[in-house]
Amino acid sequence: MNPTAGSRPLRIGIVVGEMSGDILGAGLMQALRTRFPDAEFEGVGGPLMLAQGFRSHVPMERLAVMGLVEVLGRLRELVGIRRRLVRHFLDSPPDVFIGIDSPDFTIGMELQLRRAGIPTVHYVSPSVWAWRQNRIFKIARAVDLMLTLFPFEARFYEEHQVPVCFVGHPLADQIPMQPDQRGARQALGLSLEGQKLAILPGSRAGEVQRLGEVFLATAQWLRQRLPDLECVIPAANEERRQQIQEIAAQIAPDLPVQIIDGRSREVMAASDAVLLASGTATLEALLLKRPMVVAYRLAPTSYRIMKRLMKAPYISLPNLLAQRELVTELIQERANPVELGKALLKHLRYEIDPDKLQREYSLIHEQIRRGASERAAEAVVELLKGKGAPLSS
Repeated sequence: MNPTAGSRPLRIGIVVGEMSGDILGAGLMQALRTRFPDAEFEGVGGPLMLAQGFRSHVPMERLAVMGLVEVLGRLRELVGIRRRLVRHFLDSPPDVFIGIDSPDFTIGMELQLRRAGIPTVHYVSPSVWAWRQNRIFKIARAVDLMLTLFPFEARFYEEHQVPVCFVGHPLADQIPMQPDQRGARQALGLSLEGQKLAILPGSRAGEVQRLGEVFLATAQWLRQRLPDLECVIPAANEERRQQIQEIAAQIAPDLPVQIIDGRSREVMAASDAVLLASGTATLEALLLKRPMVVAYRLAPTSYRIMKRLMKAPYISLPNLLAQRELVTELIQERANPVELGKALLKHLRYEIDPDKLQREYSLIHEQIRRGASERAAEAVVELLKGKGAPLSS
């Protein structure tokens, strides 16, 4: 199964389930290719990975499902996809299998593949420290190595004797310590003057449906108090653009909104404040040093289940990293136009010290800026060496 000098190229299986995983996977592929130029990568990947020659057996979008109830509607399809992938990797074993995030899908794969003798890595810790902590026992059986993005996660695995490596977050490496707001506005064709509100309801159809109406109503509430405020929304793709346009026409037909194709990072960098769904984008907003208000909404049944299981006091990455309420989080019924609007207004009227907030953001940025892709690649190589693989470049 392992490559020998002068033999076939290194073969690496990777499965990702959403855009944030695609970013991590692409960075890891690039770092591994500097060591093994002929390495072959296959499994499930997104556009960034595909651009580097990744062979995806299934479109990544088929794995992107949010919420417990929502998963049930697609359960048969997801189980079928996982079964086919496991069968493929058992029939044609890779030298290592790496599951990136999407733990409910990938850890089950890792468990089956590891039992067959295939080294397994999981990149991005599930939130075992926050809810369903008994998952740690399954993870211990499923993975040879856990790669974590944040230091508090690594400490949890060390306490449970699971091999772990804290690698930092690639976004912290990519985003400069001092973002260029003026340059971002110029690049997007936005006016250099005036306040800008970035609105990010999410990249999935379900997220946009749940939060789009609320976010646009919030923007309308703010415009009544700040008439010169400009609203900018990045659309993840053409489907999301059409969805946002339809919601805007119904909820806020008179609200001037500029919709940008993609480029969410530039949109946030250009803004004075960000209204966004909980997720990886909250980390980007922190690294871009933008004031933000975070909203989170699930289907009512999903939320009731999650609330009973949740042990962490926060949902957003900035607050989890700070271990206190650094940014405002509004969940379910509290994610309404008035409460969201009031929280944003404090930032837009500078009632919250922006310099102090930027200093606190910068401390977290420095903590997780570790050269993540390189560290992750090196940890994978060390694992393979420990498995007795005579690796050749």
